Amino acid sequence: MSPTQPAAQLAAPQRVVIMGVSGCGKSSVGLALAALTGWRYLEGDELHPPDNVARMAAGTPLTDADRHGWLQAIAGRIGAAARAGQGLVVGCSALRRRYRDQLRGADAGLRFAHLHGPRALLAQRLDARQGHYMPASLLQSQLDALEPPGADEGALQLSITEPPERLASAALAWLLSLHPLTAAR
Repeated sequence: MSPTQPAAQLAAPQRVVIMGVSGCGKSSVGLALAALTGWRYLEGDELHPPDNVARMAAGTPLTDADRHGWLQAIAGRIGAAARAGQGLVVGCSALRRRYRDQLRGADAGLRFAHLHGPRALLAQRLDARQGHYMPASLLQSQLDALEPPGADEGALQLSITEPPERLASAALAWLLSLHPLTAAR
């Protein structure tokens, strides 16, 4: 597989959510996967309304009600990409199954890659991160809210102890394994 042309090998553009708690590397892995596939990357955090950003910046965990409109906005972008036949990589925590189900409502074929790792590594990354409104103090609330994808969800599990580029390559290989390659013409 050529790293510069893998998207052409997929039978059709896909939509995939890179999910996990804050600090797991959703943006890094998502951007790397988008570069490998040539698909657009959507940073879910950019769709949070100002009230949600203010709550998180103040150290207040979001509720299901706080997240509903944000998830609807992301689902709208996923649905638009699906209707247009476009590939899309989305960075979104998608912590609970009902959140993932809400996103799947926009695209029944939506895939999830769950980034997970040791709490200490997550905390270290959050402590080192600059210019983001999500404080490290909210990590435990995210871990408490996390419902890892069940076996019936068919999500890819990726350990954040590996470099983002390797995780993106593994995600691409997984997508290729799920969808037959197109015949060379």
